[in-house]
Amino acid sequence: MKFLRRLYDWVLHWADTPYAVPALFLLAFAESSFFPVPPDILLIALAISIPTRSFRYAMVCTAGSIIGGVVGYIIGFYGYEAIGRPIVEFYHAQGIMSAIKMKYDQFGFWGVLVAAITPIPYKVFTISSGFFRFDLWLFLLASVIGRSLRFFAVGALIWKFGAPVKGFIDRYFNLLGYIFIILLVGGFIVIKYLL
Repeated sequence: MKFLRRLYDWVLHWADTPYAVPALFLLAFAESSFFPVPPDILLIALAISIPTRSFRYAMVCTAGSIIGGVVGYIIGFYGYEAIGRPIVEFYHAQGIMSAIKMKYDQFGFWGVLVAAITPIPYKVFTISSGFFRFDLWLFLLASVIGRSLRFFAVGALIWKFGAPVKGFIDRYFNLLGYIFIILLVGGFIVIKYLL
């Protein structure tokens, strides 16, 4: 948990810089197409620093994530061999691509929507959506709904409860770190075995 604690503290420091909002946008953008760290960490840190701006930060995070998702789609559509395949291999998700393809015909929209809301690695779905030529407008609709629900829920919790959330995170950081890791690994397992 030391690494996660350092990452958490590093992310918190952005809240006190003039680069906080651009950093949130870039992290959300990158996470949707290739980067492993979810933007929720920075979103929570910024929202805790100024709870009255929670919804503004949620909007920035949502916009960055959706645009990053479109980039992931483009990577899958036009650049899978050069860019997409190395990303998929980095996450050991080669077998997951086949599972996603089998379910797209039946549950494509719902699969993207669930991935956009949950800890299931969204980037795998964005790249897969482009690679398998999933309808771009349905992909965008699922992304807008899912990412908005996810990030605005975080913003609403911070807006409502504010500083006590930070105290809770600080007090139970190790436990929350383990839960985060379990959810992340669980997301890969769900994709691999349940799709």
